Amino acid sequence: MAKAIEITDSNFEEIMKTDQPILVDFWAEWCGPCKMIGPVVEELAGDYDGKAVVGKVDVDANPGVAAQFGIRSIPTLLFFKDGQIVDKQVGAVPKSVLAQKLDAQL
Repeated sequence: MAKAIEITDSNFEEIMKTDQPILVDFWAEWCGPCKMIGPVVEELAGDYDGKAVVGKVDVDANPGVAAQFGIRSIPTLLFFKDGQIVDKQVGAVPKSVLAQKLDAQL
């Protein structure tokens, strides 16, 4: 089963080079709602293996990427296509909501 990729300040640009849609979960260890949505993001990584890239950014460890996108509240999930943000979800939501947003980019 595929797992979400750990995205960091140093590998972010490299990951953005894919031609697949990308879902990035901005989270932190101390964030309650992040812990609720974390397993959902991992499930999506498995469900969309080979079709989309699913990754997570720990905002405490990687402030550069978080600042680049003005992330102020977490969890924030950004959806990228061709290097551009095409959708955004702030806060914990059901898996179906995130799957629908990813499907729209496939």
